[in-house]
Amino acid sequence: MSVREFVVLGTASQVPTRHRNHNGYVLRWDGEGIMFDPGEGTQRQMLRAGVAAHDLHRLCVTHFHGDHSLGLAGVIQRINLDRVPHPVTAHYPASGQRFFDRLRYATAYRETVRLGEEPVAADGVLARTPSYVLEARRLSHPVESFGYRLVEPDGRRMLPERLAAHGIAGPDVGRLQREGELNGVTLDDVSEVRRGQRFAFVMDTRLCDGVHALAEGCDLLVIESTFLDEDERLAADHGHLTAGQAARAAADAGVRHLVLTHFSQRYSDPSEFERQARAAGFAGELTVARDLMRVPVPKRA
Repeated sequence: MSVREFVVLGTASQVPTRHRNHNGYVLRWDGEGIMFDPGEGTQRQMLRAGVAAHDLHRLCVTHFHGDHSLGLAGVIQRINLDRVPHPVTAHYPASGQRFFDRLRYATAYRETVRLGEEPVAADGVLARTPSYVLEARRLSHPVESFGYRLVEPDGRRMLPERLAAHGIAGPDVGRLQREGELNGVTLDDVSEVRRGQRFAFVMDTRLCDGVHALAEGCDLLVIESTFLDEDERLAADHGHLTAGQAARAAADAGVRHLVLTHFSQRYSDPSEFERQARAAGFAGELTVARDLMRVPVPKRA
């Protein structure tokens, strides 16, 4: 049975706190693991969360500030130490190539795994697999930053009552699915489009077109809400979102489950982020992220 869940390794912005590690996240999707923004201490958080190096297939970095990338050195070395048996691909802003090179070769180690480098230079598709298309969109931050979006291809949902009405059962159902037609009955006659699931990861950014494009129609949106609404001016100055801004963007995009993360150390009450998100009009499922929590991708509507 395929697993689709989001594993939170760390939720702090800029510096870790007693209760929050630097950023770090892993999306489990049908046997693949996509790691996002590994900050300092990610290796230890992986151990605590039950995430192994063997689980990782892609490393996606939004930008090269330390709280989103300092853990790359350790994660890459761990992938090689554990001799991960499959290739791993790294995506990151092309303008930060020098930072990626420094982190990849921060110290001496033996390379045993093929790590592909696929830097991101513009909006568009980064990868296509049978179970998802990975895309990137440019965000608005003092350094170049990209958000990531994963879209499952649309499928078909067979409708039992229509199959029965046309007398199609047993092996003939599979035959119809493969061939698209059976005895004059088409796939459209007995099925409907099953919309593919959508996930997006939006970190350090002001409100911009990229935020809205990434969030559109998401089943699960993970988005930064570094500041509370009373500090909106500060958020804009530093290239960040408030809880209310993130929630309004999610509501406008029709997001089903919103995960807020990347919290400033200045705030001591996490429930205030939820309160402000609700006040901004988001009515869907809402999670204020905590380190080591797991968030399942919502079941199909």
